[in-house]
Amino acid sequence: MYCSYGDCLAACQPLTPAAMDRMNHRHRHRPSTGQAGAHPERDDRLLIFGIHAVEAALANPNRIIRKVALSANAERRLQHSLAARQLVHERVLPKDLDRRLGHDTVHQGALIEAEPLPEPSLAELTQQMADRPLLVLDQVTDPHNVGAILRSAAVFGAAGLIMTRRHSPPLDGALAKAASGALEHVPVALVQNLARALDELKQLGVMVVGLDGTASEHLDHALWPGRVALCLGAEGRGLRDLTRSSCDRLYRIATDGPLDSLNVSNAAAVALYWTALQRRGAVAPAIE
Repeated sequence: MYCSYGDCLAACQPLTPAAMDRMNHRHRHRPSTGQAGAHPERDDRLLIFGIHAVEAALANPNRIIRKVALSANAERRLQHSLAARQLVHERVLPKDLDRRLGHDTVHQGALIEAEPLPEPSLAELTQQMADRPLLVLDQVTDPHNVGAILRSAAVFGAAGLIMTRRHSPPLDGALAKAASGALEHVPVALVQNLARALDELKQLGVMVVGLDGTASEHLDHALWPGRVALCLGAEGRGLRDLTRSSCDRLYRIATDGPLDSLNVSNAAAVALYWTALQRRGAVAPAIE
């Protein structure tokens, strides 16, 4: 259920600074419990804001939600999602969330405090991938880029995302907002050592393909196998040497304009679209 001024006046009053402080928990990656599919042990919770991100979290039965704070406008937009989860929320003013999240944060009057989703193991990801690709990010630290990559992954049907536990952004906040709900649809596995994770993927029958601007072969010449993991590196630096040497194949995106490189999130979208076309049999590799 959701609060209205008539039936839940106390809960619908704007949050006081003390009440907002009770929501002041930040998410950080912590070591895995080692138990696949379990909720990792954490001392704090995630903050997810923005209408689309919050709506998707409310619609995800696997997302445990502890608190909901909404402006009057956000309450109207999310009333059906709230009713479906039978959640009571606290009414806030936009300035309350500005104070909590920062005046430059585009929260759209919606904020939830939630538990992290269960983390899949690499074996679980490969079991459910069928002919859909996995994405692997090599220390991509910008939350907006990772969020945009998650959104493309959800659009083009990627089976999951793999990131390092360190040198990756938290799975909430700006990342969740940029993902526009995709965080609830694309499983994310966090690994301690990327090279070992790539080796495990190979043992599980997955070809590891790296996108590298210095590669000699073009992406549109690639004939993808049924099970592939696409590996992308950080802005500027690209794939680290050990990651690059761990890939089975390296490809670059062919360009013919005045600029010869793409933002990592755009490169991911191009690669995912190409794999989606090949899955549907819509294209064949180009031949020089």
